Amino acid sequence: MEIDAWVWWLIGAVGLGIPLVLTAMPEFGMLSAGAVAGAVVAALGGGIVAQVIVFVVVSVALIAVVRPLANRHRTGRPQFTSGVDALKGRQAVVVERVSASGGRIKLAGEIWSARTLDSEMTFEAGQQVDVVEIDGATAVVM
Repeated sequence: MEIDAWVWWLIGAVGLGIPLVLTAMPEFGMLSAGAVAGAVVAALGGGIVAQVIVFVVVSVALIAVVRPLANRHRTGRPQFTSGVDALKGRQAVVVERVSASGGRIKLAGEIWSARTLDSEMTFEAGQQVDVVEIDGATAVVM
């Protein structure tokens, strides 16, 4: 019982797909796609040299094209902040006088305790301030 070459290529494609699933390295998926292309050439009657050339060309082309696109997509995404990190840099309105010892501001629709970044600064009710950081449950403003 002789197994056709295209079956061997498909077995190789599955074999390359296993590390893709286990390690999440997309390069194995690209090599697996190259093996499927080699299986197609074998099924169409191409010789072993043509099969290997198609495997190498498809694999290298996928790695050369898809990998930089994936890297660009991964690094090009805007970073979304949430929680207290999303409040840094926002503006707030002073509700009660804010000094280094404390006060109250309205930040993102909620009343927050606040203190100034500089101990000599004070802000009166109605003034707008910038949130520099969040220290526990207190907004540090300037």
